[in-house]
Amino acid sequence: MITIKQVQSKADLKRFVKFPFSLYKGSPYWVPPIIKDEMDSFDKDINPVFKNAEASFFLAYKDNKIVGRVAAIINWLEVNDQNLKKMRFGWFDFIDDLEVSKALLDKVKEIGQQHQLEYMEGPVGFSNLDKVGVLIEGFDHIGTMITWYNHSYYQSHYEHHGFVKEKEYLENKFLAAKADPQFFYKANLLVKKRYGLKEMNFEKSADIIPWVDKMFDLFNETYSKLSSFVRITDIQKEYFKKKYISFINPEYIKFVVDSEDKLVAFAIVMPSFSKALQKANGKLFPTGIFHLLNAKKNSKDVIFYLIGIHPDYQNKGVTAIIFNEFYHTFRKKGIVNCIRTPELEDNLAIRQMWKHFDPVTHKRRRTYRKDLS
Repeated sequence: MITIKQVQSKADLKRFVKFPFSLYKGSPYWVPPIIKDEMDSFDKDINPVFKNAEASFFLAYKDNKIVGRVAAIINWLEVNDQNLKKMRFGWFDFIDDLEVSKALLDKVKEIGQQHQLEYMEGPVGFSNLDKVGVLIEGFDHIGTMITWYNHSYYQSHYEHHGFVKEKEYLENKFLAAKADPQFFYKANLLVKKRYGLKEMNFEKSADIIPWVDKMFDLFNETYSKLSSFVRITDIQKEYFKKKYISFINPEYIKFVVDSEDKLVAFAIVMPSFSKALQKANGKLFPTGIFHLLNAKKNSKDVIFYLIGIHPDYQNKGVTAIIFNEFYHTFRKKGIVNCIRTPELEDNLAIRQMWKHFDPVTHKRRRTYRKDLS
């Protein structure tokens, strides 16, 4: 018999966070989160996303053992501002038992119906900066700190329970030295001259801080027309600023500004922390922090995390400036692989942007939806 219990205490929440550690124990591909960071992201007093969203967390038990989990999420900015009557769900993990996955999804459905929402979609997080999608191809590739990993049976559970594909995402990687640097160098000079633009590079995190709010504003402006986009609020900007900026190598953040120093484009790359997080196994201390700091300094793989370009400058070759700067940074640091975050399959513009790097699609993931009527 399956019993579903709502998380009510800090001890329950810790069980929720730690369940995947047993589900994926021994996997060479699963990348564990830092337990404290995960706990903090679910804390209503710490994560400002809860100013505009609510979440309920559930654990599934069978024979007094935890066998599954799910977070049921409503983002009220999405529901009220965009009129998307969507019930979100994420952090959805379960053993290969259809009764377990169904019982968890039924709790999500119940909450969605109570709020007169029209459909449920997952796995997704609270916003566009969270993890997204269930892995359907690429199970033999190591995960990243910004994506979920899952067993291959997950897809069949979604489809057995009547869910249909909503969005599909591609994950690509390429050799950092693959592209011809002369192409980007020449294009970057031409674009800078034509539009009066210049690059900005950084050596200290403190120098980036005054620009962070402008960067998030540009992020909102860049992606505002996407149907799935939920804007980043001012309070979230402060939260992300404190949580992430100091941990990203300053030389991995590139800005492009116009003649009046107005930000028109940005890009953020992160070192790959995957193997370091596996060694840390959820804990910063006593040794986890040293594995992460070593990866920050010495990792030869990087994750291309975010890119934003002002609508007035899209399709004008501004990426050539960014790629030219990254090429020199990657070469100096001896970077081998560049791994991109999940990108929508039908985003042809982003695929065109990367074509000169000869990328290889090594993973696919999806979100699934089901009507609540």
